[in-house]
Amino acid sequence: MIEYIKGEIAELSPANAIIDCNGLGYAVNISLNTYAAIQGKKECKLYIYEAIREDAYVLYGFIDKQERELFLLLISVSGIGGNTARMILSALSPSELINAISTGNANLLKTVKGIGLKTAQRVIVDLKDKIKPGGIAAGTTDISAFTAANAQVQEEAIAALTMLGFAQAPSQKVVMAILKEDASAPVEQVIKLALKRL
Repeated sequence: MIEYIKGEIAELSPANAIIDCNGLGYAVNISLNTYAAIQGKKECKLYIYEAIREDAYVLYGFIDKQERELFLLLISVSGIGGNTARMILSALSPSELINAISTGNANLLKTVKGIGLKTAQRVIVDLKDKIKPGGIAAGTTDISAFTAANAQVQEEAIAALTMLGFAQAPSQKVVMAILKEDASAPVEQVIKLALKRL
């Protein structure tokens, strides 16, 4: 079992990272929180969850053990798979997610694409006892904002949204609207806002 992968960031997008470990490139699915934490760095260490299925062998990477722990809790809920869990961790920061679950805020969970009221309530019921505010929440990382050329932010945001399964045209429309409101918004913020509007 792979515990973590440490190496050079060969390629990075808001949804995926390719980590070069001594000439071997690992394609790792990441959340926006992890993307924000490793963006702009040459090397990183990602904690890994391996999803081994009949038709695929998928790696999910996380900036810290806490985010991986939340991912494992989410996929333990009936009806939530790896991609939905990653979508939740992209739309909400670990501390927001913990607060939503511990306070029973189903409306906040419902803002995530693919999460309806029933699923949101199931997440809260299944995980409320497993998550204590301030317990697993300790050590959340603040996402440092970065400024980039508007066009690049727009391009990366649209690419990430299409990778997450959204159609190109509506993604483009929403991203443009968000950048009109706040031209200096970092790409992860643009994607988070877009996830709530699409």
